[in-house]
Amino acid sequence: MLDEDEITRVLVVAAHPDDIDFGGAGTVAKLTDAGAEVVYCIVTDGDAGGFDRELDNGGMAELRRAEQTAAAKCVGVHDLRFLGYGDGTVEPTLGLRRDIARVIRQVRPDLVVTSTPERNYARIGPSHPDHRAVGAATLDAVYPDARNPYAFPELLADEGLEAWTVREVWLLGTPTPDRYVDVTATVDRKIAALRAHRSQTSHIEDLDGMIKGWLTGHAAAAGLPEGSYAEAFQSVVTA
Repeated sequence: MLDEDEITRVLVVAAHPDDIDFGGAGTVAKLTDAGAEVVYCIVTDGDAGGFDRELDNGGMAELRRAEQTAAAKCVGVHDLRFLGYGDGTVEPTLGLRRDIARVIRQVRPDLVVTSTPERNYARIGPSHPDHRAVGAATLDAVYPDARNPYAFPELLADEGLEAWTVREVWLLGTPTPDRYVDVTATVDRKIAALRAHRSQTSHIEDLDGMIKGWLTGHAAAAGLPEGSYAEAFQSVVTA
């Protein structure tokens, strides 16, 4: 497994705006504080999310891109790439694999963070079909696509993007976490990032309590001292 001090460049691949903020924004803040470069690749614009039905899908997409951009700034991320797929209709197609492999070759990360492709029966929220599709496509883009110069040869021939091997993937929403990151020092920035997603979180009466409750459970599972907060991942070593 990668030590945190070995991580210099990170690519987060998420299905929707706010996915990383619910799952891993405290970790992102910790990594950027340590000097790592973090890039977000958001597959959809989240146009089917939220509760304001006076906005059409285009208006919701614009709003959610703006919310994600503001949320990213809270945790030190300024490079965001939106792929524009339809919210609620994502499938792990060859086209999506190519688009994610392209971003991997552009960013050339040590670490990729994405959703688990597994269904989590203990807590259904992480198991949105878009999450699972993006997780599956991202794992396939990591291995074998991005590292194989013969996969999607147009990426090299037309765009000059050389093959790249990602060293490790951390999966969000997994039912079997094996990697915990202490985010006690960055939990407030995580919550600030979530509050930036007003269309998704403004109706939650006790957002702080809900998030800190989850993170307290992860910290206990990790054996951290009482009063600590942690985020949980499943680590997949790929190199």
